[in-house]
Amino acid sequence: MSQAEADEAPNVTAGRQLAFEIAKGNCLACHRFPGDSRANTLANIGPPLLAIRSRFPDRAQLRGRLWDPMQTNPNTVMPPFGKHRILSGDEIELIIDYLYTQ
Repeated sequence: MSQAEADEAPNVTAGRQLAFEIAKGNCLACHRFPGDSRANTLANIGPPLLAIRSRFPDRAQLRGRLWDPMQTNPNTVMPPFGKHRILSGDEIELIIDYLYTQ
């Protein structure tokens, strides 16, 4: 494991915990995580969260989707996690670190 991978590992773990925590991200309620064996495989409200790094190579674009998804889709049912202070900016960054492993 490289030093960069070792430094990133705690962020990925913390991001996964936030993404799965019911009182925070609760991404499992709507999204499947095909790359994560402990995740719900039945959720189908939102798209499956796979190949995130290739789908969103611009990290700022993904951050914007989590901060306020209504900016790109006014009809979305996804909550504006940052705008409504469900998640802090730092917490969103941790979730992105985790999603980039999917």
